[in-house]
Amino acid sequence: MPSPSERPKGVNLNITLVCPECKVYPPEIVERHSEGDIVCALCGLVLSSRIIDTRSEWRTFANDDQNGDDPSRVGEATNGALDSDQLSTVISAGVDGNRAAKELNRIQNRSVVDRKDYALQSAYSKISQLCDGYQLPRVVQDGAKEVYKLVHDDKMLRGKSQEAIMAASIFFGCRKADVPRTYNEIWALTNVPKKDIGKVFKIIKQIIQRKDAEQDGLITRRNNNISTTQTNPEDLVGRFCSHLGLSPQITTSAQHIARTLKELGVLEGRSPTTIAATVIYFSTAIFKQQIPLSRISEKTGVSEGTIKSSYVHMSAARDKLVDQSWIDSGKVDMSALN
Repeated sequence: MPSPSERPKGVNLNITLVCPECKVYPPEIVERHSEGDIVCALCGLVLSSRIIDTRSEWRTFANDDQNGDDPSRVGEATNGALDSDQLSTVISAGVDGNRAAKELNRIQNRSVVDRKDYALQSAYSKISQLCDGYQLPRVVQDGAKEVYKLVHDDKMLRGKSQEAIMAASIFFGCRKADVPRTYNEIWALTNVPKKDIGKVFKIIKQIIQRKDAEQDGLITRRNNNISTTQTNPEDLVGRFCSHLGLSPQITTSAQHIARTLKELGVLEGRSPTTIAATVIYFSTAIFKQQIPLSRISEKTGVSEGTIKSSYVHMSAARDKLVDQSWIDSGKVDMSALN
């Protein structure tokens, strides 16, 4: 038998609350949160009082509180994409159409809410709308918002339109998420000229590299090497082949040729879009798939002259690009190349 000093200290979990009047086991105990009491369901004897109610409050005290199904006593979660601590008091606009409450809410929003955060929220909303309109995944939106927050107030971007900064940020978000998009597609999405997107993109890249150097590589570590990622022609080939309705065999072969091009250094210095368009033109030729060059130019956004000039360099290295097994199987006709 352990001595009293050796006995474990703390709450004895073997103790069961039983009504002293009914003495029924197991007891029928009811918690009445409205009164804060624990009572016996058989005789009504109050066994405990002033219990803590852990349920949610009846309202959230937030601007968007419209008697939702799942109210929270602490409001919505903080947004890591904003700069402030987001712990300021918010005056509700009311749910009964009270004009005074709405006016107080409007005045409070103008006086308390950080102007910088308000501008960021507006930009984030616009970025989300653009990405949703083009069915870009959520990871692209998050990446674009991270880039925009990082560079939007930098001195190097003074004089540049907010639309161009958003467009370039979305382009960065696509690269970061491995969802390649061309300048033509970003232009169609945002209505920002390709020339402006390219200029702002280069400036943003310089800003990220500078800030990354100042923080000893912290930015690239947190954002998956966002300053060094580049559009992969192999990924573009897969998307363009899908748009052209090409067979899986041609798509796989074209991606293989794109990887081989990178290893050999053929077409080095040309844009990923140009490489992808030329590879598709080359692949359809050797597999005897008759697709007009004009259609490839239309789907990829690369001019016919650019594709033809790059095609000449690819034809010169045909022996290194085409797998011998394709020729042996009879699926490839090298004589189709001119």
